[in-house]
Amino acid sequence: MTRRDDIPEATPVRPTADLPKAGAFEKISAVSNPKIKHIRALQMRKYRAETGLFIAEGVKLAADALKAGWPVDTLVLALGAMEHPFTARVAATARARGATIIEANAPVMEKVSRRENPQTVVGVFKQRIAGLDAVAKHPGLWVGLEAVRDPGNLGTVIRTADALGAAGVLLVGETTDPFGLEAVRATMGSFFHVPLARASVDAFLAWRPSFRGAVVGTHLSGTNDIRTADFGEPALLMMGNEQAGLSDAVATVCDALVKIPMAGEADSLNLAISTGIALFELRRNRLTL
Repeated sequence: MTRRDDIPEATPVRPTADLPKAGAFEKISAVSNPKIKHIRALQMRKYRAETGLFIAEGVKLAADALKAGWPVDTLVLALGAMEHPFTARVAATARARGATIIEANAPVMEKVSRRENPQTVVGVFKQRIAGLDAVAKHPGLWVGLEAVRDPGNLGTVIRTADALGAAGVLLVGETTDPFGLEAVRATMGSFFHVPLARASVDAFLAWRPSFRGAVVGTHLSGTNDIRTADFGEPALLMMGNEQAGLSDAVATVCDALVKIPMAGEADSLNLAISTGIALFELRRNRLTL
């Protein structure tokens, strides 16, 4: 649950008539409106890739994105949402930055979010993702995910990386789309604060020799106990696919392979859980209350 004081401030509330004129304001009540069809289409990965846009549902996610300086395209508000002072501040900030503000009725909000009980705010933002050069620009401990498939896992890893002070998250190979609705939602706002980078497996392998830190992979054949591992920083923690783990190609270029000790009858851990455990152990001595 999010407390009110966990939600960042935007800009002071001002009357609607006094809002900056940088962005347009309109009311839409028809689900067939072209702008609504455009926003709905962003639920498809192909259309997100073509437009470079994505959806963030909820006033908190919209506020987090604006606070972090993400370019905003459109903000869709439910009827009456502007009566809430915080939502009004978020809308004022978005409009001042050139966003179109759309006030929509319940049927339109349901179509935009594909929920029977939709959020009162749906934001459309421009995508931002870096290449491998981001790892050097943001030194520290990065989390690398090879071929992650589940958007919930990806979102949870990003949220965990934020909580434990990781420098960023690197996606290697064919992965789920980080800009998908479920992935963004699972980050609980951390998506907008954690640097995100992407590279093909071939590009990663070519880049690996230039990385001046340790590359640590979790692997069933690992001989190092994650609880005693300390490779310093900068470093890169590589986690594999939910079903197959790290590929042989990526495992081969790791400086060390580590394993999480387990008891009981379970033969594996969820990817997000195992990433959280490994990341905590590698950052244990750098965390303070």
